[in-house]
Amino acid sequence: MTAIGIYGSSGRMGRAIAEQIVAEGATLAGGVDAGGDPAALAEVADVLVDFSAPSALAAHLAIARAARTPIVIGTTGLSQAQHGLIDAAATDIAVLQTGNTSLGVTLLAQLVREAAARLGTDWDIEIVESHHRHKVDAPSGTAILLGEAAAAGRGTTLSELRVDGRAGLTGARTEGTIGLASLRGGSVIGDHNVIFAAEGERIELAHLAQDRSIFARGAVRAALWIAGRPAGRYRMGDVLGL
Repeated sequence: MTAIGIYGSSGRMGRAIAEQIVAEGATLAGGVDAGGDPAALAEVADVLVDFSAPSALAAHLAIARAARTPIVIGTTGLSQAQHGLIDAAATDIAVLQTGNTSLGVTLLAQLVREAAARLGTDWDIEIVESHHRHKVDAPSGTAILLGEAAAAGRGTTLSELRVDGRAGLTGARTEGTIGLASLRGGSVIGDHNVIFAAEGERIELAHLAQDRSIFARGAVRAALWIAGRPAGRYRMGDVLGL
């Protein structure tokens, strides 16, 4: 059986993933948090799952790389420099990085990309995300993932089109841009709504997370899928064959 190790094991996602590993019939190799020994875990695990913190990513990648252990990264709020570290690690090991491990969100991203590719720039794209009051990053990793999918559908990058949280006298909307807005409150696990709006009509594609276990199921499925894969950078879409 595949032995899965967890970085960030005492957090809400880490605990949910540990439960899901047992439910899937895989082996829990162990878990590590701040102050633990991530290198020892990498030596005994067949694959690692990281839901810790951005500040720990560089060390975890270096350890996984040294141990030649594949890793699934679900930590959000990563910088461009950290994505560069992931690219570098992927030359030696299999790395799957995603802003959301939900299989439903993975499919939603594909639908967003297809819609953006088929609709012209006269269709405005706005992404609205809602999360619980304790979430520390905004926009969410999922909102960025969906924005990247929309931009890819239009043959460009999100950095070229992104507009965050409008306020004040912003003027008329610039055609072709992708807007992102964030809401925080209560215990919302995660709601994401992608709006395609044109003159006289609107399309809305949405995903509503009702239980945190959906992310754990996707993370474990990704870990089982990536175990034994050749070095490279992978996406959740690869897990579903998208």
